[in-house]
Amino acid sequence: MSGRIKRKAADTATPDPKKARSITAFFSSSGEASSSSNTPAPPTPRFDKQRWVSKLSDEQRSLLSLEINTMHDSWLGALKEELVTPDFLSLKRFLQSEKEKGMRIYPPEGDIYSWTRYTPLDTVKVVILGQDPYHGPNQAMGLSFSVRAPTPAPRSLKNIYIALKKDYPSFRPPPNNGGLLVPWADCGVLMLNACLTVRASEANSHSNKGWEKLTQRAIDVVAQRRTGGVVFLAWGTPAAKRVLKIDKKRHLVLNSVHPSPLSASRGFFDCGHFKKANEWLALRYGEGGIVNWNLDGSTMPKKNNILVKETPEVGVPTKGEQTELSKGGQKLDKFDAEYGDGFDADEEEAMVQATIEIEKQEANK
Repeated sequence: MSGRIKRKAADTATPDPKKARSITAFFSSSGEASSSSNTPAPPTPRFDKQRWVSKLSDEQRSLLSLEINTMHDSWLGALKEELVTPDFLSLKRFLQSEKEKGMRIYPPEGDIYSWTRYTPLDTVKVVILGQDPYHGPNQAMGLSFSVRAPTPAPRSLKNIYIALKKDYPSFRPPPNNGGLLVPWADCGVLMLNACLTVRASEANSHSNKGWEKLTQRAIDVVAQRRTGGVVFLAWGTPAAKRVLKIDKKRHLVLNSVHPSPLSASRGFFDCGHFKKANEWLALRYGEGGIVNWNLDGSTMPKKNNILVKETPEVGVPTKGEQTELSKGGQKLDKFDAEYGDGFDADEEEAMVQATIEIEKQEANK
């Protein structure tokens, strides 16, 4: 209930210039820790949704009805200029034609922008970048890597759990082998896919249609407006490219290979991103600013929250991370980008074996 009240308040609150810092502080409840290196964010201009909608053409209002009705106002106000570009309107016409053809599209329409409602712009403290939505039934639900119950956690997400367990031995995943990541979203973890829709059983079928420009703009908006600092987790070469222009003096950018079974063993399990993110957030905002990574409703013991007291190098990848992002490691990352996270375990195993066989054949030539 408290999460819903908080999001509703974010919809209706009008910034008071005299209280700009408290309104734009990193956490509305605990406030932002003072830091001479961080300047307060300017107050977010009040978004007059009704006025903006009234200026749209009849076609624009029709094409953008989903955005108008389901996108959180904080994000709608931030992305409104992108929504009326020819490229995005072309995307909406494409999606409309898909619907008219009877194509099954994931996630369900009402979930396409769930990331904006679970994590309003002024609450973002961590960004986890995904690629393509899951393309199986009852999987994609608008948050990257997350699936609805009772769907079991896909293998990429299970690999994320393994990495979390290495950082925090007390980590607890969702019950019943689940994969719902809403608790992270509710506490400020923005889980954003590069592409927001996909045809059923056809990975990347909606890529390069216009979604990537919108989601890149969302990333840029976070970097520009969350001036207190945000942690960006970029897994895989495609995700790394999307954060190249992030100000690494203000934000923390952590790179690693993708958690897919095709690449996780090349460094993801030991990347330490969850611990590093919390250490950095705690140093900037105090212990109240860390993420509770547990997914069973429990809290993490304090002794596991902060494991290193030294300030990590902000935005500087380790030597191992740089190696994983080198040219030699891009082959399987390209494969990850092509097939996304939506294939099931049997398909993954088949593709892994096919990749091994191809590499053997190439080595014998």
